[in-house]
Amino acid sequence: MKELEALVREFAQNVAAQTDSIWRGDAKTGNKHARRYIAAFDALRAQGDAGREALAVLLTHSRMDVRVSAAAYLLRYRTAEARAVLEEAAKGEGLVPFEASIVLKNWENGTWALDPAEPTPSTNSRGRKRSRSQ
Repeated sequence: MKELEALVREFAQNVAAQTDSIWRGDAKTGNKHARRYIAAFDALRAQGDAGREALAVLLTHSRMDVRVSAAAYLLRYRTAEARAVLEEAAKGEGLVPFEASIVLKNWENGTWALDPAEPTPSTNSRGRKRSRSQ
């Protein structure tokens, strides 16, 4: 359990650090933090639903950027809660509300794929039915 908590902390800290880097105009450092929070999510995802549940605590984080990032990754797993976070954030103005609106748009048009369902013999890696040519 402590490992999951540490990964959640790593995710939150690096989302916040990436946002802060962007505001300072430091894309290089921002990209470094993005790689770190993506790696933290990948490690959480490797734990299956237990990792996703651990990440869900961030849906109520004090920073909007952390809430929105967690919601973006949890849309498939915690659809109602994640949508609510994203919809509330998207009402605002600025970078994070814009990101929330893009995530919602991608979810609605079927191009969202941050945490796709595990493929089955009849679906591809995005959880969509395989065509006969696949």
